[in-house]
Amino acid sequence: MEAKGNVGATGLVASLLPVAAGLAASAMLAVDYLRPAPVFCAEDSGCAALKRTVFAMPMGVPTPLLGLVGFAALGAAALLGGRRARAAQLGMAAVAGLAGVLFVVLQVLLGHLCPYCLVADTSGLASLVIAAWRLRSEPESAGPSLRFRLVGGGTLAAAAALPLATGFRADVTPAVIRAEIARAPRGEVTIVDFVDFECPFCRMTHAELSPVLESHRGRIHLVRRQVPLRMHPHAQDAARAACCAAQLGQGDAMADALFGADVDTLTPEGCEKIAEGLGLPLDAYRECVKSPATDASIQADKDEFKAARGYALPTIWIDDTLLVGAQPRERLAEALHAALARAGS
Repeated sequence: MEAKGNVGATGLVASLLPVAAGLAASAMLAVDYLRPAPVFCAEDSGCAALKRTVFAMPMGVPTPLLGLVGFAALGAAALLGGRRARAAQLGMAAVAGLAGVLFVVLQVLLGHLCPYCLVADTSGLASLVIAAWRLRSEPESAGPSLRFRLVGGGTLAAAAALPLATGFRADVTPAVIRAEIARAPRGEVTIVDFVDFECPFCRMTHAELSPVLESHRGRIHLVRRQVPLRMHPHAQDAARAACCAAQLGQGDAMADALFGADVDTLTPEGCEKIAEGLGLPLDAYRECVKSPATDASIQADKDEFKAARGYALPTIWIDDTLLVGAQPRERLAEALHAALARAGS
């Protein structure tokens, strides 16, 4: 009996180690999939790249949640005694191992490696090897003692619960965004919009965002930050025009006009023509455009983008909700309405 108990305890420990690692990694990924901004992964990491693929949300369910459920079931089977439990463990481990292989191959093909995904994937493969060994090597009646099962179950629960508790309690809003939120009048929602007027995705998102903002104009604290990219030849000139128009009281109108203009017309002359059409005093506008202080202001905006851990455009913060890349109107409206509901409570 003692030998059987030792075999069962050894098999249990061997089984639970990869399951615990898989649970912890899946919990961290689940946090980053469900939070508005990542807690454990960097925004420009392999995790973020995989999150943007079709494999991230099969049938609308985040893949890490499937991992949590799968590893929890695998752990439950490992905690039971008897051959049927070993066979069930092997069957579930085979699914986990196959999924692990597929996701590792996917990461290699994409050229992006997600460390937490790799932990979960290799945990599935290790679980398959151990489950096969247990089914072949352990006596049919072998099983761990009640004490081992309780300790093992508690270990698995902690492996999932600690990352979830830590991740969902973490404040992921960058300090520069929190500062802007603090400046907003009571009851208003802060929108920090990092833009490049020549960026096609910024232009697309602006067209979708403008109607959403218009219907809630009185409750929006809009902050636009200039991030002209070097790859866009007219972006810096457009950013100067936007900064100077904002100083002269026509920032929103100028932004709308710059986004609506053909990108080839966003030259200094073209921007000045837009300023004239908006009725801006041209002498003050020209002086502002040529001022070193304007370029310094744009550089400060770019520094703020880096401080906010920005990595792609457009980047929009709606209070503490982060949206990166071109966004459909429905997603923008959903984030804004949720923020307005919180601000009104």
